[in-house]
Amino acid sequence: MFTIYLLLTLLLSNINIIHTLIPNNESNSSIDYLVLVNKEYRLPTDWESKVDLINVTNYLREEKHHQIERTTYEYYTQLKNDLLKEYNITIELDSVYRSVQRQQEIWDEFVREKGEEYAKKYVAKPGYSEHHTGLAVDICLIIDGEVVDDNDEMIKQKEIFKKIHEKLENYGFILRYLEGKEKITGYSYEPWHLRFVQVDNAKKIKQKGVTLEEYLGKWNKGKYLENNLFLAIFGIILSLILK
Repeated sequence: MFTIYLLLTLLLSNINIIHTLIPNNESNSSIDYLVLVNKEYRLPTDWESKVDLINVTNYLREEKHHQIERTTYEYYTQLKNDLLKEYNITIELDSVYRSVQRQQEIWDEFVREKGEEYAKKYVAKPGYSEHHTGLAVDICLIIDGEVVDDNDEMIKQKEIFKKIHEKLENYGFILRYLEGKEKITGYSYEPWHLRFVQVDNAKKIKQKGVTLEEYLGKWNKGKYLENNLFLAIFGIILSLILK
């Protein structure tokens, strides 16, 4: 009986310890282009003091200004020019860097207009959005001189986005929220949401056909570790009881 009590105590204490082992993206190094920010990994607290943001203007909407990480913008511009030259596809920045305060406003707006369940599919909670990094780029399309930026309308543009996605790795971008990977990324398919990770990383990720979470080995890492430990100890306890 004492053995069972001891094992239960170890089980409960280990679960608490495991939670402290889950990475939290905190680092004292320079900007990490593979930084993971999602529903489980919060933006590093010192990120904004390190990231080199520049101000850019939307050429179709001069009143709309963006901030974006410097190198990300350089490669985005090359991607944009390539798409226009080869396919006559015009893309434009729709949303890039967002402060935590702005993210809160967007979250509230989606909840108010489309409901909380819809918001959970497409909008990150403040502090947990890739847009805080300055490395994530939401694009919109310009078709026949008209701006197409509605989510549902853009999802219908399958042929255009297929051509866009084929170019991404050459300019250091990945499609962040892949179709069929919703359980891993935590978000529905978003053909417009690009993420800069540098060219070498982008090519490796594309070749493997994985999400950023899978590439970094951080998909539910803490949860699986906790569940496996629980099952192992539970099995030991059950075997002792049945003896």
